Amino acid sequence: MAALGREVILADFQACTGIENIDEAITLLEQNNWDLLAAINGVIPQENGVLQTDRAGSEESSPLLFPLDPVPPTTPTLSSQPVPFPVSASGSGSGSPPPLRPSGSGLPRSASGSGLSKAMASGFRPMPTEKTPRFLNFVVEHRNRNVELTVEDCSTVGDVKKCLQNELQVPTEQMQLCGWQATDITDLSVLRSLHLPKNNSLFLLTADAASPQSASGSSFGSALTDRINQTFLLIVRHREAQREYKLNFPGARTIRDVKYNVADLTNIQVRQQQWEGWPLSANNDALTLAAAGLSYPCHRLSVSKKPSALTAAECATEAVDVHMVSSDESDEFEEAAESFGVEDSEMFMSESTQRKTAPMMPQNSENEAEALMQFTTEFSSRYGECHPVFFIGGLEAALQEAFYSRPQDRKLLAVYLHHDGSVLTNVFCSRLLCAESVVTYLSQNFISWAWDVTAEANRARFLSSCTRHFGSGASQTLRSYKPDQFPLLLAIMGKRTSNEVLSVIPGNTTLDEMMMRLMHAVDIFTEQQRQDIKDEEEREARETVKREQDEAYRLSLEADRAKRDAQEKEIAEQAKREQLKQEKQQEKEALMASLAESLPPEPAAEGAEAPITRLRVRTPQGEFLERRFLVSQPLRALITFVASRGFAQRDFKLLTTFPRRDLSVLDPDKSFEELKLFPQETLFLEARN
Repeated sequence: MAALGREVILADFQACTGIENIDEAITLLEQNNWDLLAAINGVIPQENGVLQTDRAGSEESSPLLFPLDPVPPTTPTLSSQPVPFPVSASGSGSGSPPPLRPSGSGLPRSASGSGLSKAMASGFRPMPTEKTPRFLNFVVEHRNRNVELTVEDCSTVGDVKKCLQNELQVPTEQMQLCGWQATDITDLSVLRSLHLPKNNSLFLLTADAASPQSASGSSFGSALTDRINQTFLLIVRHREAQREYKLNFPGARTIRDVKYNVADLTNIQVRQQQWEGWPLSANNDALTLAAAGLSYPCHRLSVSKKPSALTAAECATEAVDVHMVSSDESDEFEEAAESFGVEDSEMFMSESTQRKTAPMMPQNSENEAEALMQFTTEFSSRYGECHPVFFIGGLEAALQEAFYSRPQDRKLLAVYLHHDGSVLTNVFCSRLLCAESVVTYLSQNFISWAWDVTAEANRARFLSSCTRHFGSGASQTLRSYKPDQFPLLLAIMGKRTSNEVLSVIPGNTTLDEMMMRLMHAVDIFTEQQRQDIKDEEEREARETVKREQDEAYRLSLEADRAKRDAQEKEIAEQAKREQLKQEKQQEKEALMASLAESLPPEPAAEGAEAPITRLRVRTPQGEFLERRFLVSQPLRALITFVASRGFAQRDFKLLTTFPRRDLSVLDPDKSFEELKLFPQETLFLEARN
């Protein structure tokens, strides 16, 4: 096949599969004898003969841009369980591996104009072909030795280590394979899933291994493990833009990572980048920076876009593509101009006018609030005071203001992305964004936030925030917009678990379309807000019932506690009274016993040497106390006797019956004889008042 035909096939294959590594693309085409359809079917999974995208990556990649038939789109699936194949140092294997997963999950628009994309757009479906095994070549550097391996791409990293174990007699658990493209490599990682080229260079670290030698034979300044943990400062000069970027990368990152990051900053695709300054040892994009032989801590590089070197036939093809695209874009511009009521001269004059004005926002500003203040001031000076009130603060603060209040107070977030490099910017801002109806509607239903993506640093900063807050799918979509497609107005709604971009309003829209899209976004938001308010009310009702139940339970506990405390207090007081009563009783009994012991002995009834008297004392209970006394004994002896029986003089009166006398008040030292209380007498006790 002629060289021209192969170059066209290679370009179509890369455009359809998204594989940017030329060596890998050529290898896949060679395996299929440069049959373009067979190679595409071998890379992109099939469902019913229709090219599909990867389900797992559908949310983070561009959608399928070429309609194949009127069948409704479905989300494809991709098997994640490869069939294991034996691997050896000689490269022998058996079986047929499953198709490789493509590096891009969709078909980019750059394929438009090629013969394949036209066939696909007309409904052509490639048929599956028989797939042949794909073998990968590895050169593994260990100390001063290089081990060459050939394995099938359906094998795992662990299989590669087992082959190295047979060659080097080193246990696999002591191996650390470095130089992979990805950073999350495990022994179970399948080689096919790593999207490796046919030829790969790795280096092996072991527990007792010295620092490996680089590909050019020069030794590293320090141990490779230390270099992996170091941070390299890469000063990359963009030759066309005449500016430098200072980038910090850990040693474990690969050269491919650097190129993709530079692509985001310079808008130069990886396959179009032309580099100067890489060491000779950096001959593989899968090498880590630690193994690439870079100068530490700082290394200078320069990048530019490769010069176009197309043949006549390719130039003709490209001219057709450019003509088709430019015709479409010119139609859009003409429609936009007609809808705005602006002549072409006014639209293109706006571009030259913008170049003379100050930038809307400074580059690399550390304070986002100050940058947005400058944006608002410059916007007012250009387009007048009637414009949306832009929120002054970072994107995260604007999200908090819009989404994280009560459901009744939430609003949509309108993000305006400004670009001075677009001819549509001046008309969009002056005729649409600053229209009184739009300003009023935005102020009532939206929190407006703005950002200037004219400078690459500000654009990269916004895309990083967009990925963090809205997901990689939204970031990838915005990344695909070209400068002449700006400005953009995004309508964003906050949801329970994530934020959703409801609408992207481009710069070539009309006022009616803009209002319709904004109102449609508000309708969706209102329905969601109504549901959120209902959920919030139900939640508050549940919390109110719970609080009432908790309060009732608390009062019940307090009542039970008070009742229990009262019972315990009553029991304690009763016990105390009983104790006092017992103590008084014991004290009384002790006193009575003491008084009884102090009494003189009772004389005998008969045969007494001295005259005696018999005294009977009637108690208030009707009982009688009897005792004999000598008539010569004093009245005190009777009072002591009565007290020894529990009737103390302070509590009772001792009275005679007739004549009634109170003996308690008489002289206690008088004898019974003196008081005429013999030979017998009956007395009674009376309680004192």
